[in-house]
Amino acid sequence: MSDFGTRTPLREVARAEPAAPETTPAEPKPLRPLPEHDGAPATAGSQASSAARYHRRVLLTLGAIVLAFGLYWASSYVFAYTDDAYVTSDFVNVAPYVSGRIISINIVDNQAVAKGSVLAEIDPSPFQLALNEKRAKRTEAEAQLAVDRDLIASAQAQRDDASARERLASDNLRRTTPVAAAGFASRQALDTANAQEQEAKAALADAETAIAKAQQTLALHEAAVAQWQLDQTKLLAPTDGTITNLTLRVGDQAVENAPLIGLVDAHAWRIFANYKESVIRHMQVGHIAWVWLDTYPWHVHRARIQGIARGISRVQGERKMLPYVEPTTDWIRLERRFPVTLVLQDLDPDVVLHMGSDARTLIIY
Repeated sequence: MSDFGTRTPLREVARAEPAAPETTPAEPKPLRPLPEHDGAPATAGSQASSAARYHRRVLLTLGAIVLAFGLYWASSYVFAYTDDAYVTSDFVNVAPYVSGRIISINIVDNQAVAKGSVLAEIDPSPFQLALNEKRAKRTEAEAQLAVDRDLIASAQAQRDDASARERLASDNLRRTTPVAAAGFASRQALDTANAQEQEAKAALADAETAIAKAQQTLALHEAAVAQWQLDQTKLLAPTDGTITNLTLRVGDQAVENAPLIGLVDAHAWRIFANYKESVIRHMQVGHIAWVWLDTYPWHVHRARIQGIARGISRVQGERKMLPYVEPTTDWIRLERRFPVTLVLQDLDPDVVLHMGSDARTLIIY
């Protein structure tokens, strides 16, 4: 009994021994230092490096902006560029000097014409009739002049005859009258009458001559005016150019000094380039310029400054004799721009210019 009682606890103890490690509490592991204490020096250096790189980028950006601004400002002392430019020429309004009905038109729209060519014709009938009337008056005046000349010649003959009779009477009087006193008195009276007669005849002849000349001159002037008016019934091209926007038709009424036909001058081509007021102070007449035409985008044309505008109108519609340059925006204050006139040099004859077409210009000082 005792043995049995003693073995049983031993088996239980043997069985319990392997489980001892499970029931035995684990030893506490040593505490590791806190992370913030372990990596503090490395984090501070990284932040300083990032701040330095950021400051460098800011400084480089500001430097680039300042450099770009400086180059842009300095470039205005070397060259000036604008895309606010266009091609232009003289536009001639052909107007008649006389009024009348259009009876013929010798041109078509967009036709090239030479100076002196007939563009249209006004009915010449009224002016031909007026000219015929003036010529008739001239013929009448010339006939009257011949009559006046005959009258003058007759008056001169009568005066000469009277003078001859007076001389004969004087000689007879001198021979037959021995009394000097009586002969003197008689001769004085006769000489006075003769002189008065001659003066009157001479004045009459001069007056008739002057009247005849005046009538002849008047007739000549009237005939010349009528002939000039007749010549003006043909509208001639005042210069070489191209007809533009022709709306004239046969039967239209031409009014004196009212434009009928538009003509673009073939010899007045130039470029108007609007430049800012901050750069025109560097420009001078004769400076070289380079022009790009939108109609010929791959060609560069050489030009020279012909003139720089000395004034512009700041209000549209006022001061018609001054050019108005429209600002590009109206919500900020922009520099005013002034037209600079450029003349193309050695232009290729194959290049066809169009009035109003866009251009870009570069001027080198």
